[in-house]
Amino acid sequence: MTGEVSNCRMAASGHYYFTLKDETAQLRVVCFRNQARYLKFKPQDGISLIARGRICVYEARGEYQLMAEYLEPAGIGALQLAFEQLKQKLAAEGLFAASRKKPLPLLPRAIGVVTSPDGAVIRDILRVLRRRFPNMNVTLYPVRVQGEGAAEEIVQGIRYFSQRAVVDVVIAARGGGSLEDLWAFNEEIVARAIASSNVPVISAVGHETDFTIADFVADLRAPTPSSAAEVVVRPREDLEAELRNRERRMSQLMSLKFSELRQRLTELTMHHGFQTMSARLAERAQRLDDLLAAIERNVSERLNEKRAHWLRVSAGVLRLDFRRILDLKRARLQEIRSRFSAEFARTLVERRNRLAHLQAILRERSPLMILNRGYSITRDAAGRIVRDAATVPVGSDVSIRLAQGELGARVISKK
Repeated sequence: MTGEVSNCRMAASGHYYFTLKDETAQLRVVCFRNQARYLKFKPQDGISLIARGRICVYEARGEYQLMAEYLEPAGIGALQLAFEQLKQKLAAEGLFAASRKKPLPLLPRAIGVVTSPDGAVIRDILRVLRRRFPNMNVTLYPVRVQGEGAAEEIVQGIRYFSQRAVVDVVIAARGGGSLEDLWAFNEEIVARAIASSNVPVISAVGHETDFTIADFVADLRAPTPSSAAEVVVRPREDLEAELRNRERRMSQLMSLKFSELRQRLTELTMHHGFQTMSARLAERAQRLDDLLAAIERNVSERLNEKRAHWLRVSAGVLRLDFRRILDLKRARLQEIRSRFSAEFARTLVERRNRLAHLQAILRERSPLMILNRGYSITRDAAGRIVRDAATVPVGSDVSIRLAQGELGARVISKK
């Protein structure tokens, strides 16, 4: 059935109730929550819908009603309608206002990219960044950019960079596609994540003709992912050239100002009212020269400070060469491994020598060594060592332990 929506309301339960009418008739419609949750748009008064379902009787009022199982806007796609509805809602909240957009850093120390790790987008971005600033630090947060769950992953990526402050700017990007393909960047949760980000976010979704909700909320919209990389990082040569141009313009302005001041001073000294004040003018001229010299020194110091700052920034960027850092770490690890191996070998030799010494002492003090010299150990029937012959009665059995073997004997006499 096709008709215009009127008296539309959404109950606290999540069910939609409205009337669908045309020129000749009207019919009550109910869309229960389990069906409404799959709708990309929200039914509202005045829009034309195509509704499919089954007719049932609402016994409380004795009326026929349509239990909708499928709703689609008539004359406009569901996704397009949902897009327009969300766009109007967020615009009314001020999320598109230019006043809330954050400026991009002149030269970011690190860039975060939220996109798929498998597509051509990340390769295009890295290619442009390497060409413009080879040592730029780039962190990728891998996400799905379309399909179920993609919007949630994109939100997690944006929040990751926003909460940890590990980058100065974030690029949320994907390649071109249909409205359905780009829909993850039209979700409300993605728009609000971009709006609440603590770092600037650049939206680089689709081609130049594609527009998403993320484009309107982001601090900057780039027509393509490659252009986003070009916008976020200026070529190093351009920065150096701009610094040189500013230095040259400042020198020219100061020279012009000095020339104007000297010309004005000449005019004043030639005025008849100052002819009698040559001494004072000479003093003022000397003070002016001192001030001009101080200004020149100050300008020179400022220029030197700016040049030193640029050199520090350049050195900091060069220090981001992780291959060189990794080589240093490997050399340090090899040095520690060599020292540990040498120390371990030395300790092992000492322990072996100590063990051999103790073994020699034990062998020297062993009772068996005494027995080898011809001595023996005599024990009585109870196994006690006999040290005095008087303690063993005549006729008692004794055992005699020799260096090799043992003898049994009986006492027949004592002396």
